[in-house]
Amino acid sequence: MTTQMTASDQVKALDAQYLNPGVGPRDPLVWDRAQGSVITDVDGREYIDLASGTLITNLGHAHPRVVAAVAEAAARSLAFYNCSHRDRAELGRRLAAVLPGDLERSAFFSSGSEAVDAAVRLARLHTGRTEIVSFKGAFHGRSYLPLSVSGLSRLRTGAGLGVPGVIHAPYPDRTHDAGDGIDAIRDALASESGGSVAAILAEPYQGAGGVIIPPDGFLAGLRKLADELGALLVVDEVQSSYGRTGPMFATEATGIVPDIVLLGKAMGNGYPVSAMVAKPAVCAQVQPEQFSSSHSGNPGGCAAALAVLDAFAEENVLAAGQTLAELFAHRLTAIAENHPQVTQVRQQGLAIGVEVRNQDPSVPASDHAKHIVAELRQHGVVLNSPIGRFGNVLRLAPALTMPHDLAERALDCVAAVLAN
Repeated sequence: MTTQMTASDQVKALDAQYLNPGVGPRDPLVWDRAQGSVITDVDGREYIDLASGTLITNLGHAHPRVVAAVAEAAARSLAFYNCSHRDRAELGRRLAAVLPGDLERSAFFSSGSEAVDAAVRLARLHTGRTEIVSFKGAFHGRSYLPLSVSGLSRLRTGAGLGVPGVIHAPYPDRTHDAGDGIDAIRDALASESGGSVAAILAEPYQGAGGVIIPPDGFLAGLRKLADELGALLVVDEVQSSYGRTGPMFATEATGIVPDIVLLGKAMGNGYPVSAMVAKPAVCAQVQPEQFSSSHSGNPGGCAAALAVLDAFAEENVLAAGQTLAELFAHRLTAIAENHPQVTQVRQQGLAIGVEVRNQDPSVPASDHAKHIVAELRQHGVVLNSPIGRFGNVLRLAPALTMPHDLAERALDCVAAVLAN
């Protein structure tokens, strides 16, 4: 008897034949559509999304404002190359209004990786120096230069040594490290720097590194150190911005203003758009078209990004996210207390990492974490692949707008799977 292939099986068979195997996970969910915090696959099964894509749809999938804005832009054109248009100009104005200090000169791209690449180039152009201080455990994207400044060796396997001039310093963890972590960076500079630091590049918390949250004063210490070195401070808010950690931008809670801030992911709530926003003085030597690309400031991305800003301004999204974060904190504290395989819950707003161990020491914790993710999917809850240096951290990143009853259902599933 021949078993008929499901719609999911048919898509996976085409993937296996025609796609590069490095594109996605080994056994992917085959999406058909998504609305709010619910994904429907091509076989009609529904799943609760605890990943927001990958910290992308902070407003939930297919937010009506964003869908309408992209449709209207598409009716006009989805390609203006790098030429001026109203939405690009307005997006630059709006970002300058919501970002702290004098961060007001934007360059737009399609991905966070492009924004990171541009920031490194701009820092070297502005300072005339070459060294970039980044951090162990950092993640800044998957193209070559962003991989070079990232601090996760498993992502660089087979890619060679990367671009020269990168110094990886220890990233402090508030649960383990005393002080603000700056002395360890000074030690790294003393042994590795040739005195030509162009920029310090840091995440406000390390996302892919395992949701590592630094001590209070870390970014303020970096600001002081960058000024002392005559270098730029570049803060990568691709994962942390648009309410993910609580405020609109994570740097708001620190009181400092970076020289360059990087945005992406939730900026378009699903439409590919990113930005490098710098202080005017940092852009003084930039020449026309030096940071242009085929899709920089494309109409769809700018329209989506403006609609997202409208939603945050008018729909009480940050307050909703704060209340939801409290629900997750309460439930996850109870789960950790009742399930010994949970070694730690790390949370800043709705950036959440649940570190797990396997009670059977013969099975690597990373394999156990993958098993948990697979089991959760069988129960109708979607997480991304495990994160962290050892691959044993479950990343929970719900939409800020997730209904509380849906969140409770998802957390019930998490508790049930961890009880097995």
